[in-house]
Amino acid sequence: MTLAQNIRALLSASEKKIFRRLNTPNKIQDFLDHLPINFEISGETNFSATRVLSENRAHCLEGAVFAAAVLAYHGRKPLLMDFQTGYDDEDHVVALFRVDGFWGAISKTNHSVLRFRDAIYKTPRELAMSFAHEYFLWDGRKSLRAYSKPYDMSRIAADRWVSAAEDLHWLPGEIDWSPHYPILPHKHFRLRPVTPIELRNMKSVEWTKAGKRLRK
Repeated sequence: MTLAQNIRALLSASEKKIFRRLNTPNKIQDFLDHLPINFEISGETNFSATRVLSENRAHCLEGAVFAAAVLAYHGRKPLLMDFQTGYDDEDHVVALFRVDGFWGAISKTNHSVLRFRDAIYKTPRELAMSFAHEYFLWDGRKSLRAYSKPYDMSRIAADRWVSAAEDLHWLPGEIDWSPHYPILPHKHFRLRPVTPIELRNMKSVEWTKAGKRLRK
């Protein structure tokens, strides 16, 4: 069986209906944008794709896993990219897709940055570098340090990440320890801090912790 066939065999009728209609990266991104952010108020979670549906919320990794599963359902490669950061910033994960050989990314985030990327990038590095100027802390320091080689989820049995009832607490470590590439040599990390107007943009969020969507 192909990966797409395996995934279809794992899904319920209602889950298949959702997966089936999300047949383009744009539709997947729109679906994730309308999904409340998972603030992990009760503790750390790492939902599988079907758990994202049943819980009706997702953080960046969960959104990327869901997107990868839907892409695989439609016969595309389920690829993730991890961004590693410096200082005390948080990593970010996106799902990758290709159109006519060009790379794009699907991203679940609550802020106005680190979002969807159209498939206009020739290489994964080109795409990764498009996030570099957006990745910063509240004190203005730019924090992106490395990006991963596209991480192929098809190497993992589908029932471990598409339909697993338990949290995928093993996955962040797997991705984190996969091959990563620095955005530039360490000695050149003398990056200009972002400006006050850019910091103000970071205050724009899409979802409140009460589950209200602020951006329409």
